[in-house]
Amino acid sequence: MIESMLSVGIDLGTSTTQMVISKLTMNNMASAFTIPRIEITSKEVLFRSDIIFTPLKDRNVIDVDAIKQFLDTQYLKSGIKKDEIQIGAVIITGETARKENSSSVLQAMSGYAGDFVVATAGPDLESIIAGKGAGAQSYSKEYHTSVANLDIGGGTTNLVLFKDDDLLDTACFDIGGRLIRVDKLSKKITYISPKLKQIIEKEDWQIQEGTTASAEILMPIIKILVAVLENSVGLGTLNPYYELLVTNKALKLQSPIECLSFSGGVADCIQENQLDLFEYGDIGLLLGRELAKSRLFEEKKVIQSAETIRATVVGAGSHTTKVSGSTITYDKKVLPVKNIPVLKLSKVDEQGTKLDLATSIKEKLNWFTVNNESQAVALGLTGTVSPSFQEISDTAKAIVQGFEEQIAKKYPLIIILQEDNGKSLGQSLYANLPKDYPFVCIDGIQVENGDYVDIGMPIINGSVLPVVVKTLVFE
Repeated sequence: MIESMLSVGIDLGTSTTQMVISKLTMNNMASAFTIPRIEITSKEVLFRSDIIFTPLKDRNVIDVDAIKQFLDTQYLKSGIKKDEIQIGAVIITGETARKENSSSVLQAMSGYAGDFVVATAGPDLESIIAGKGAGAQSYSKEYHTSVANLDIGGGTTNLVLFKDDDLLDTACFDIGGRLIRVDKLSKKITYISPKLKQIIEKEDWQIQEGTTASAEILMPIIKILVAVLENSVGLGTLNPYYELLVTNKALKLQSPIECLSFSGGVADCIQENQLDLFEYGDIGLLLGRELAKSRLFEEKKVIQSAETIRATVVGAGSHTTKVSGSTITYDKKVLPVKNIPVLKLSKVDEQGTKLDLATSIKEKLNWFTVNNESQAVALGLTGTVSPSFQEISDTAKAIVQGFEEQIAKKYPLIIILQEDNGKSLGQSLYANLPKDYPFVCIDGIQVENGDYVDIGMPIINGSVLPVVVKTLVFE
């Protein structure tokens, strides 16, 4: 039976806030005698909202009422009522995720759709969402190549590297179009970000708040930003300000990156022929034009992005209901759990040594840290067919070592396997975890980075757990 539902994606970013409403068509792909397997068979964008600057009461507080008013207006424009929306995603990204009241904003937003995936995305998760929305992952899979997506927004540039569908790494730099703001009428500089002030002072350039902006005056700082972005994907001599402009970490450049894609507001400025360089009240157009002439375009294959400024908001939460049973291990006290983000390890991670696996888990769990606060994360593994006892034992020990920090904080350990090894791995985990530690190890479920999972209470005499995988849907 084919059914459809309305889905909404809302992105509250550093510079802009926007939403997209889509119609998802879903079909039960299972036969009449098997457990339902619901899949999305098509997606149609019904409404793309206006894009506004994210409203702030001051530099550290989001204006919740203004955001609600904007969304109410957009629902009216769309002709779709809030109570008609069944599923969706609210993602707070960039500098906005670091505002004082970001958590209360998330709570306020939960009334704007049905069953929301609601998340504050730190720079790593934002990189992944934007890269998927731009089509970098699907391109890497289709053409068996490596693609780095640079999502250049107002305050940061988020990078994600895919190779043949595998997510290899993420990075973030303090480079964006609104790090210097300009009054559109007077052309006076009204704001310079602290890191750019450091560079300007060190170089003794005559650029300060109150200075009249021009391409000539600003070009030296623009060239530094472009040089660092070239460095970020392995091009050019290392700029002296490279480390200063790293937000959290750079990409591990273990092999050459073959293709690049661009998303974010500045991506739209790369090809724009706007006569007024400060039309948007910032340096976005200057940065975009200089990028178009850079080594990024000269020395790398640049692929067409599926989305640019809407690369993050193009995702909306879709649900795939599955069950896991017969070969599972769980502690009933953990259940139910809801909206747990998934860390899916790459094939390379899983094929490494016990130490390599533990190290990869530790490093990649940092993707889900926001404002230095960790959270419960579900680990997704492909697993192997008919693994040996030693392989199972080594995997369990590596998982416990990798989740050391989460275990110390008593977060439940949630493992999701694609292969049917849940019971044996679960028993080995039980032997390596502290006494009575809460954990769930389920199998027969395929997940991806960017997914969220709900796991319900046991059914059929405790032999089966219902699992809902919430996927951010991309074109």
